[in-house]
Amino acid sequence: MPTLPWIVPNPPPPHGTAFVMASRFEVRTLKDAPRFFLRSLAAWKQVRSAPGAYGASLIAQPARRVFYTLSAWQDRDALYAYARAEPHRGIMTSLRPTMRTSTFTFWEVDTTGLPITWDDARRRLEEQARTDAVGDA
Repeated sequence: MPTLPWIVPNPPPPHGTAFVMASRFEVRTLKDAPRFFLRSLAAWKQVRSAPGAYGASLIAQPARRVFYTLSAWQDRDALYAYARAEPHRGIMTSLRPTMRTSTFTFWEVDTTGLPITWDDARRRLEEQARTDAVGDA
């Protein structure tokens, strides 16, 4: 599956900051991958009209059982409001039993730095996964 390209639901201000989140999800089995993917499309549709969303992209690798999200927001509150709203909230609750691992990382950027590159996001996710592994040891 190709990357769903960066979309801009709400243009960011020319001078300001954006709150960025990147995530990596791995489902337990190949059988779980199609369900995760289909449900993620509903969340993708939701982000396209979410207040405070400056941009988002998605990479789906169902054969590897891995999915990545990348999004930029007006602030932390806008991201959390999206996460608590339906259908996202119900989707994540229903998919929790299918998850093997998940990694989340957050940072702020100047809005002139949007869109975020996937290289940057993956580097940050790898760093966060290493930090999480040390914390679990």
